[in-house]
Amino acid sequence: MSVSTSPRVANAVETISIEGKSPRQLAWQRFRGDRLAIFAAGVIATYVFIAAFAPVICAVLGISPYRLDGAALNDFGLPKGSFGGVSSEHWLGVEPGTGRDILARLMYGARVSLLVGFLGTLFTTSLGIVIGVISGYKRGKVDAVIGRITDLTLAFPSLLLIIALTRPLTQRLESMGVPEGNPARIVYIILVLGLFGWVYVARVVRGQTLSLREREFVEAARASGAGTRRIVFKELMPNLWAPIIVIVTLSLPGYVATESTLSFLGLGMLPPSASWGAMLGDSVRYYRADPTYLFIPGIALIVLVLAFNVVGDAVRDALDPKADRQSL
Repeated sequence: MSVSTSPRVANAVETISIEGKSPRQLAWQRFRGDRLAIFAAGVIATYVFIAAFAPVICAVLGISPYRLDGAALNDFGLPKGSFGGVSSEHWLGVEPGTGRDILARLMYGARVSLLVGFLGTLFTTSLGIVIGVISGYKRGKVDAVIGRITDLTLAFPSLLLIIALTRPLTQRLESMGVPEGNPARIVYIILVLGLFGWVYVARVVRGQTLSLREREFVEAARASGAGTRRIVFKELMPNLWAPIIVIVTLSLPGYVATESTLSFLGLGMLPPSASWGAMLGDSVRYYRADPTYLFIPGIALIVLVLAFNVVGDAVRDALDPKADRQSL
């Protein structure tokens, strides 16, 4: 008994094309389906745009982060009017005691925080990847030595060392040719972030490398005569990008917050340069008389860090092939 297929069904079957999707396309599809993550990514893009074009935006608005406006202050040095001196000239008010525009200083402060965050993450991740791959692939004595160095690094009280070494290491950098003042401090912050932050990246990469080096495709590459460089860059690294991307998206907001903390403690940017941490530190003296000055940079920092954390969680879920967003 034969089963006949109608011409219409046969033509429909012939026109159907099955397209396979790469892991990257599948990850992007999962990420794009998360509306909260897309919104958070838009918030981050807005921050980056404002930070990149802060001088242009300030010029268009006719404001400056350094110009003093005594007319906006009363006899006690506090902003005139309500909500910290909010007006048509100063959209977010002015600083107590100086009269400098808060919106302009907020945009210039974003430049510093994001610069330190991005460069610190890049340096830390690069150093951690190199050390983690070497430790996981070589194993043996090399892995043991790196493991002891890792334990020793974790034993140090990082924040206390950062505070104690700020002045001597900054002066050392200046003697080596780094411009004095804020450039030397930015370089110092990035270096200490890398010095104490590579450990966490290296441990994750080491664990992934130990697992991957025993897989069949690595054994096949080794049996075919491939060298160490080819195995690391052609076989291991393409399979390490998923955890590395997750580490980057979750580490960057931590470094932004760390820079703000150091500036709050007086170890960051020197006045009159703008920084979110420095603004928070200055606002403590006026939190009773002008609470708006405390809330504005604090909310800006919280929103940015929260947006990065949301994107980081979404990227982690998107890169996990076992993640099931439909079932709760």
